[in-house]
Amino acid sequence: MELKPIGRITSPYKTHQDAPRQGKMSKEEMIVEIFPEYTDAMLGMREGDPIFLIYWGDRADRSALRTVPPGHSEEHGVFTTRSPHRPNPLAVNICRVVKIEGNILTVVGLDALDGSPLLDIKNHVPMLDTHLDVQ
Repeated sequence: MELKPIGRITSPYKTHQDAPRQGKMSKEEMIVEIFPEYTDAMLGMREGDPIFLIYWGDRADRSALRTVPPGHSEEHGVFTTRSPHRPNPLAVNICRVVKIEGNILTVVGLDALDGSPLLDIKNHVPMLDTHLDVQ
């Protein structure tokens, strides 16, 4: 398996302690630089669009298998939590595109640490991304 970063995230959050528990809780605008060779993949992206940013939690503890989630007193397996510490620290946030300037996106709703490698962007499609049968 080979993953290639497609960009880099500039964030005011330098450590896990600086970042909110979830991107939804962040009102900070962040810069997402798409590497020039991937700029064509941005065709059709618009300001105001909700997008999924998938990035690598490069400072996560990859040996973690259990954690105590916020608001709980007992351990849970990391696969039943949103903990950034896990064997493969893929992070996913739904963000809103605030501004597009060439290969630079300004987004809001992200909890990434500064310098996090961006792996992919996917558009958010409410009809596909919301399951009415899941409560």
